[in-house]
Amino acid sequence: MSVSIAEVQVEHHESGFGISHTAPRLSWRFGPSTVKDWTQASYEVVVTRNGKDEQYKVDSAESVLVPWPSKPLSSRESATVKVRAIGKDGTSTDWKEAKLELGLLEEEQWKGDLISCPRRQVDEPKRPFRVWKEFKVDKAGRAGLYATAHGIYEATLNGKRIGDQVLAPGWQSYKHYLAYQIYDVTDLLVSGTNVLGAYVGEGWYATRLGRPGERNLWGDRPAFLGQLEVDGNVVVKTDSSWVWADGPVITSEIYDGETVDTRLDDETWWKAKGSPVEVLGKPKGKLVSRDAPPVRRLLEVKPKEVITTKSGKKVLDFGQNLVGWVRIDKDFSGKEGTITIRHAEVMEHGELGVRPLRTAKATDEIILGGRTKGWEPKFTFHGFRYAEVSGVDVDLDSFTAVVVYSDMRRTGTFHSSHSAINQLHSNVVWSMMGNFVSVPTDCPQRDERLGWTGDIQAFAPTANFLFDTAGFLGGWLNDVDVEQRLDHNNIPPEVVPKVTMNKRPVRPMAIWADVVALTPWDLYEAFGDEHLLSQQWESMCLWLDKGLPRRSTGLWDHRAVQYGDWLDPRAPPQLPAHGLTDTHLAADAYLVWTTGIVAKIAHVLGKEAEAKRWDKNYADVLREFRLEYVSANGRLVSDTQTAIALALRFGLIEGEKQREHSRERLEYLVRWDAFKISTGFAGTPNILHALADNGLLHLAYRMLQEKDDPSWLYPVGMGATTIWERWNSMLPDGSINPGQMTSFNHYALGAVASFLHAVVGGLSPLEPGYRTALVQPQPGGTITSAKVRYDSPYGPYAVDWTLNGEQLEVKVEVPPNGKAKVVLPGVEETIGSGTREYNVKWEGDKRWPPKLLPGPSSIQMPDEYVP
Repeated sequence: MSVSIAEVQVEHHESGFGISHTAPRLSWRFGPSTVKDWTQASYEVVVTRNGKDEQYKVDSAESVLVPWPSKPLSSRESATVKVRAIGKDGTSTDWKEAKLELGLLEEEQWKGDLISCPRRQVDEPKRPFRVWKEFKVDKAGRAGLYATAHGIYEATLNGKRIGDQVLAPGWQSYKHYLAYQIYDVTDLLVSGTNVLGAYVGEGWYATRLGRPGERNLWGDRPAFLGQLEVDGNVVVKTDSSWVWADGPVITSEIYDGETVDTRLDDETWWKAKGSPVEVLGKPKGKLVSRDAPPVRRLLEVKPKEVITTKSGKKVLDFGQNLVGWVRIDKDFSGKEGTITIRHAEVMEHGELGVRPLRTAKATDEIILGGRTKGWEPKFTFHGFRYAEVSGVDVDLDSFTAVVVYSDMRRTGTFHSSHSAINQLHSNVVWSMMGNFVSVPTDCPQRDERLGWTGDIQAFAPTANFLFDTAGFLGGWLNDVDVEQRLDHNNIPPEVVPKVTMNKRPVRPMAIWADVVALTPWDLYEAFGDEHLLSQQWESMCLWLDKGLPRRSTGLWDHRAVQYGDWLDPRAPPQLPAHGLTDTHLAADAYLVWTTGIVAKIAHVLGKEAEAKRWDKNYADVLREFRLEYVSANGRLVSDTQTAIALALRFGLIEGEKQREHSRERLEYLVRWDAFKISTGFAGTPNILHALADNGLLHLAYRMLQEKDDPSWLYPVGMGATTIWERWNSMLPDGSINPGQMTSFNHYALGAVASFLHAVVGGLSPLEPGYRTALVQPQPGGTITSAKVRYDSPYGPYAVDWTLNGEQLEVKVEVPPNGKAKVVLPGVEETIGSGTREYNVKWEGDKRWPPKLLPGPSSIQMPDEYVP
């Protein structure tokens, strides 16, 4: 197979259309190839601007984020880029093309104002409204719409929906930024009379958010802003000449759902007479076009079963916990009454399990009398597997679940011989999709759905493998940075965008706030972009220098309240921070680790004076941590799985003697706990890696394969299709955990997938951005085969291994211009592109299966482990 370029990417943008970079860096991923040891010697770029070609040839092996070769681009400018790569062997790829277009780079280029209907009742849900404007063009040319809203909008031209985005413009820190979208509407524009319109809902901007819930956190006037240009000239903009009217949607809230009166639906609403809009002026937030992909409808799921509950209700089971909404596929226009759709993630004792929703209603109501076929909500979304439908007859053909999430490119996959672990991995993927709706949220169903910083900090390595998150998380980190610096006295908020929780101010919180350094570093390791580090540099330094309250030793001030190892399974249901591990030990462990990462970042960025300062700071806090928490023999004062895992994983134990003692103690605790997990948010991402890295791989596999509560496979055995917030969100008797924090779609504990990818599958980055990958599968437990694939910035890496008796058969795939270090029994070599196969002698771990410690006779070792 010859070498080819699969895609040319512009910065971290999904398409290059609507970018904000005047000198965008270019990358090209290579497709799969069997050509061995192919490396790039040079590349050629043809940039076409204003009909003229500019040709460039660069002698370089770089293919990721190479500099823009031409002069800077300007607002609205379009260009076509063609790239081909030439190998050291003299062969070259075919040309691969990418088209790009810049957005509006200067504030003064925005000619319109935010427009709205008259002020609604401030303390109530705000009814969505329509705005529109009739205009004429003499000749339909190249037409583009620039649009955004305070709230959520859906734009139309001549009654036809514009684009495929939903929930636009997404959620952001409105006080500082307002993302806008660009649409090519050339095909919708006609010569003569046209009508540009938009349907506007309150979205995240003015709805009830947080707990117990507060409205209008950024404003109480949902509004639309847009301008349509033809051949670069503004032909219509939002101003006082527009009109407005109510539409068929009566209310629509993020938490509570949508109510629509189909009798008010008018297919020609844009031809009606409206009332003058009110002009609100310019937005406060800076108008930006981000690299983050938009939210789209990406999957459809048909119901698997109609359940009749004990109380006689009809419930659709879609077979998968998901995020989106229910679409009606049947025409009920001849009926009267109301269709009510209640959403929930689980059934409890034969009825819809709505208690975990807390105060969120998660209910859609469709008043009949008009068209229903094709109806779906416009301004809300739900997290659900089950939908209780009343008001009409219910069957499998009349409804479809529409799955929405931010349209990131899927990059990583995993599969093994163990069906339950495969289901666990599927659960991780579905939880990530459901919680990556505009911002990385903690849960998609209840009265929360917030951008908790600790959750994504724990999960980022897994997220970065499964999907291309560079644009998505890079944009969100900009909001973290600006809210930290300008709003919260250098303290990163616990949730971003910041939502008031129980009226309390922002608190400095270890592990959560450490996202400002740890997540940029994780992004750098996955995508190799130093800019992701430099843009967050000030944020991470301000946190450690000014935001974090310290004692004289440099460690955390003991008066600071901490979440610690949040949701340790031993914590009481109503006190999720009261786990076994000392909260300040966990906080200080992360402080040492974060400080060390910041020192590494300084070196990467060439900030040598800063690197020297942070290296010393790291040495100082590491010394103080050891004095405070580690005995002379290596025993930690907090004797838990989490404490020891953090100490080993973060290099906090000094000397081999102390490390050996800690390893022995961790082994004891894992056996004593009968291989059940006893970690929360702090320990879970680290526990299996700590075991594997310290000669206890057999215990890591035994813990991974444990099926009883608490364990990763317990929810799988209970029928879970997403990751739960608690290890036992559902109790064995089918009752929902009594704790208030009980979500059935919560990705944090799914951080275990990084172990599946790197250790079980055997694929991880050895150099940032997978310039060189590490291939080191480590079979164990009862898993006899596994395959993992990652479409890196260079192209696809893959590892496929099978145990065949005493032989380990491994197939490795490396993309053109990539390298991999292969570490197998008797093999340690670095290879170039192509496919290679290895067949090596494999000695099974004689410690498998590991024995329990002597204990109560009620604790029995399972006889077997069924994949």
